[in-house]
Amino acid sequence: MDQDKKKTIDKNWKEQVNKEKQTYQKNNQPYHKPDFNIFISSLSMQAMIALGRLENPVTKKQEKNYDQARYLIDTLEIIEAKTKNNLDDQERKLLDESLFSLRMAYLEEKKNG
Repeated sequence: MDQDKKKTIDKNWKEQVNKEKQTYQKNNQPYHKPDFNIFISSLSMQAMIALGRLENPVTKKQEKNYDQARYLIDTLEIIEAKTKNNLDDQERKLLDESLFSLRMAYLEEKKNG
């Protein structure tokens, strides 16, 4: 992709996001800005659903998909490696604890399932 097209897309994206923020503010609605902790928690929750530890919100059933769970745990491990020495204490703790819990749950599920 050439640089001019990339800059145009980037500019249009920023303009669209600003319009949406203004609409939320005008209607007194909260604008949920993503952050690292929410991102990690979301991936962890998806892994717990894949391990059958939580109900799937779509099917309303507890289902196991070990391949999906392992993929999500591997994704968190990539994030851990790529963010090394770049997280604050709270972010590091959340990521470490999430990975530990998910790894233990995965091993337990595989052993019992």
